[in-house]
Parts: sequence; structure tokens; C-alpha cells
Amino acid sequence: MKRNEPEYSLIFSEKCKFCKITKEELEAYRVFEDRISIGILDHRPLFPGHVLLMPKKHYITIADLPNDLIQAFFSNLQLVSKAVQQAMESQGTFIAMNNRVSQSIPHLHVHIVPRNKGDGLKGFFWPRQKYSSEEHKTEVQRIISQTISMLLDK
Repeated sequence: MKRNEPEYSLIFSEKCKFCKITKEELEAYRVFEDRISIGILDHRPLFPGHVLLMPKKHYITIADLPNDLIQAFFSNLQLVSKAVQQAMESQGTFIAMNNRVSQSIPHLHVHIVPRNKGDGLKGFFWPRQKYSSEEHKTEVQRIISQTISMLLDK
């Protein structure tokens, strides 16, 4: 799942959970990875297939992301969003990013949530849920990863 992206050296925050995931010190259900970013299943999704895409390097907000990484990062966001919609057979996706306020982990990340009309999400109070089982979570991870691979092969 490699894409062309600019070279840069990684900077980590020792206390950041997402940096620990990047360094494989914490487990996560990875669906995408290249040299600049990683996509993982949210452990408390709004719906199955809810992915968090983040730069591997530790940036707190979108304002901190260097200009030379914006195009590659958002190209990855476009790819993962398309894959989530296809893999989860949803009508669309909701893409959101918090900057400091409501940012549960202070590491830039984008939520990619599969959406369908009438799915019950309204306003900004959205109940989180867990996957029904580890097998379900693993299957969602597999389907999204395979869809990303298929899209990259086109």
C-alpha cells in the first residue's frame, strides 16, 4: 500500500498513543500505511468501518502540518475515504477533524465515517459503539485493506 510522497524524518511524542501505534508499541487495526500516514480502525466507532487517518509524524493540528505534506496527506485521505465507502457499501462518508477542542488525542487525525441516509446521526452528539466481536473488527479491517489495495492497483 505504498504511494509517492515526500521524504521526511519522523518526530514522535513519547506520551502520544498515536505515535506509539506508529512505532508499533501499541496494537491497532491498520487498514492503510505509507511513509507519511497511517489509517486505523477507531476503537469506538460511530459505525463499523470508522477509520482514523493520521500523519506518522507528530503534528497536533492541521496548522502544524507542513505545506509539503498537505497534498500527499489529503491524497491519502481521498483514497481511504473512497475505500471506506466502497468496502462498507455506504452511500457516502463523513470526514471530520478536530483541532485542539474535542481532540481526544493531541495528534492530528481525520475521522472517516461511513454514512447512509437515516443512519441516526444528528447534530454533534453521536453515540459511540464497539464492534460486535474481534472477528467482526478483523473482517472490517480486511475488507477495507483489500479495497485500498484494489484501488491502488487501478
